[in-house]
Amino acid sequence: MRTERKLTRLDRVFARLDREPERPAHIDVPKMSRHRVVLLLATLAFYLAIVWAVVITSWLVRLDWQVMFFRPYQQWSEIHWFVDYYVVLGQRGPTAVMVSAWLGWRSWRQHTLRPLLTLGASLLLLNITVGAAKYGMGRLGPHYATTIGSNEMGLGGDIFPSGHTANAVVTWGILAYLASTPQARRWLSALSAVVSLGVGMATVYLGTHWLSDVLLGWAAGLLILLALPWFEPLIDRAEAAIFDLRDRWRARRGAPARSPLSPVETPVRLKPRTAPQNETAARSPRAAPVYLAPGPHTPRSERTPVTPAGSRRPPHPDRVVRSAASTPRPLAGG
Repeated sequence: MRTERKLTRLDRVFARLDREPERPAHIDVPKMSRHRVVLLLATLAFYLAIVWAVVITSWLVRLDWQVMFFRPYQQWSEIHWFVDYYVVLGQRGPTAVMVSAWLGWRSWRQHTLRPLLTLGASLLLLNITVGAAKYGMGRLGPHYATTIGSNEMGLGGDIFPSGHTANAVVTWGILAYLASTPQARRWLSALSAVVSLGVGMATVYLGTHWLSDVLLGWAAGLLILLALPWFEPLIDRAEAAIFDLRDRWRARRGAPARSPLSPVETPVRLKPRTAPQNETAARSPRAAPVYLAPGPHTPRSERTPVTPAGSRRPPHPDRVVRSAASTPRPLAGG
């Protein structure tokens, strides 16, 4: 009796994805339109302007010091406990877990890996761009500042731009980027903007970032969201490669295992076995069954009547046997 292979949890997940291998038609993939390119260039110009204003120690640096000396965490100490919890919405680990859980459910429902791959691509871009800017400019934070009025650049710090702010913009903004309808995209865009604005202000309140760090963090996160349509072909190729790797892995698991010591032989087509002519001629013909009369078959009209043994009917030796050539009997009254 043949038994079926028991499916693992990974097999059931991929079987769910196999129900609809193509992306649903109602899912709109954002394109790099002219309006989006203009926003991208404007945000890039704002990013470079913030960096230049800090490098030359302009009025923005003086504003950073004024906010730091104001010490918001002492002015409004009653909300300190709330801000401590709220700022978690900008931390990479907790937000990635929450958003990936939601996008994983969407991948399950829509039978596509695009939501999770888009989140992974955006977080990878965030780590590369923001991380490089942090360690490249090396600015110290307010709690570690050394000279009043200076920009604190190139001193080995890692707070410019604000990672919390940029992560909040990307992580929560990816929900709006992957929204299925324009109305949902508008609502989620507004929600992500409010959350990221609150996270940035929370870091300034706690004194962990300068105000200019937050401004640059907003611009850095928005640049990643605006540039994501350029990476859509790469995401599609990655999804196709994952499914192709899955199919090859399945085929390897389903194939019968061969011993590595036995060589692989070419299959040989076998011909049907035929008996030799001399062997056929040497065989004796079958004997006729005992209940069949030997010889050729004769019509019933030409057979000699035989009286069965033990019958009471007397024999009639003078009976004439009818034949097919006998003349027909004349009709009466002819």
